[in-house]
Amino acid sequence: MATTSTPQPDSSSNLSITVESNPSDSRLSELGIQSWPKWGCPPGKYMLKFEAEETCYLVKGKVKVYPKGSSEYVEFGAGDLVTIPQGLSCTWDVSISIDKHYKFASSSSS
Repeated sequence: MATTSTPQPDSSSNLSITVESNPSDSRLSELGIQSWPKWGCPPGKYMLKFEAEETCYLVKGKVKVYPKGSSEYVEFGAGDLVTIPQGLSCTWDVSISIDKHYKFASSSSS
């Protein structure tokens, strides 16, 4: 009678951030990173909620992301390709100003 997972209220265990460090130029080109919008922010703490899955590539900066209700964090920075799941509420603790390209997953395919 063992279960493989125990759902918990407001748990972010299934909302994991994926970090791909230093993806190849061909991978970045394949994704079309250079055509994605850019976003940046200065050092500080930011409370964010991702209404859609976001893939982003950090050109510069460093951040620790703390999912809501957790003391654990995921750290990433310049040169990282990151996927943030839809529905994640988190705090971004930015130590070095962020400059990134980003793209939200669309709910409909074209």
